[in-house]
Amino acid sequence: MTTAVDERPPVAPPPRRARRVPKVLLAIALVVLLVAGIGGAWVKRQLDGPGHPGPTVSVTIPEGASTAGIANLLNREGIIGNPVVFRLYARLKGAGPLLAGDYELRKHDSMGHVIKVLEAGAPLHDRVTISEGLTLEQIADRVGRLPGHSKDGFLAVARGGQVHSQYQPPGSTNLEGLLGPGTYFVAKEDDDVKLLTRMVGTFDTMATAAGLQEGAARVHLSPYEVVVLGSLIEREAKVDEDRPLIARVIYNRLARDMFLQVDASVLYALPKHEGTRVSNRDLAVDSPYNTYRHKGLPPGPIGSPGQKALAAAIDPAPGPWLYYVLADANGKHAFAVTEAEFNRLKAEAHAKGLL
Repeated sequence: MTTAVDERPPVAPPPRRARRVPKVLLAIALVVLLVAGIGGAWVKRQLDGPGHPGPTVSVTIPEGASTAGIANLLNREGIIGNPVVFRLYARLKGAGPLLAGDYELRKHDSMGHVIKVLEAGAPLHDRVTISEGLTLEQIADRVGRLPGHSKDGFLAVARGGQVHSQYQPPGSTNLEGLLGPGTYFVAKEDDDVKLLTRMVGTFDTMATAAGLQEGAARVHLSPYEVVVLGSLIEREAKVDEDRPLIARVIYNRLARDMFLQVDASVLYALPKHEGTRVSNRDLAVDSPYNTYRHKGLPPGPIGSPGQKALAAAIDPAPGPWLYYVLADANGKHAFAVTEAEFNRLKAEAHAKGLL
């Protein structure tokens, strides 16, 4: 018996299937190139910064700090964007040692420049820290403890018109409220004029970043009046979330031609005062800063407002409140619309021992 042989040619795979592999490879290649391009651009941005370094920041690199510790510190201060990229870049460049010292660096700077500065080193200086809300007298107390400085000498320069803020009204020679909070390194050759110039420059930069000029126009006040209002908020608010609400209370009372009745301004008017509570005797002080006896804003700031207080002053929360009173030991305030509601909240605060 003979076997039949199938002489038909083998069936070839469909042409479409044969073309799928090159298309998949092409897609993968495109994705790799895209990721590489995006990643490269991102890394370049981290290395170079945005191209416009920001304000100066005072930074202390402690003795024995590792590259990782330095990178994290620089990142927290906003000087570099990514600490991992900084560490890898420093290793790739063979950078180091990065030296301990007090540095004046700029936010969003290039990593190459930061490393160059840290390799050069900087001496450790005396320093003074100005926190938000401090008065000019309190700042002068701190500066007066530095070698070669005195409280009276600092105050004389601060009130003598030698240094000016761009937000200072014409004719004013008083820098109250116009010194920026922060830590300042003070070299032996730094006199009071140089130190005050840096403090005022810090404030001007901060206020400009907060949009003080434009914000003042929106709330129909002068920039200096916003600084005054911001100083009231800074001294009255204990927690951040209260700042815009306290700002609204002040604006509402101004609009109704009411006494502001801000205790912090009364305390500022007193020659000496211990604590934060105001007595009936204190309320009788004859001063334009006594907002229980004089309507409108006080004639000047009662301390140095920080950026959050300035932001609240130019962007108050919406609301009808006319009163506020301390509500808990953490510093949170309660807010009221009517005097009856305020008296009830005040009685609750007394019962808690807060007033």
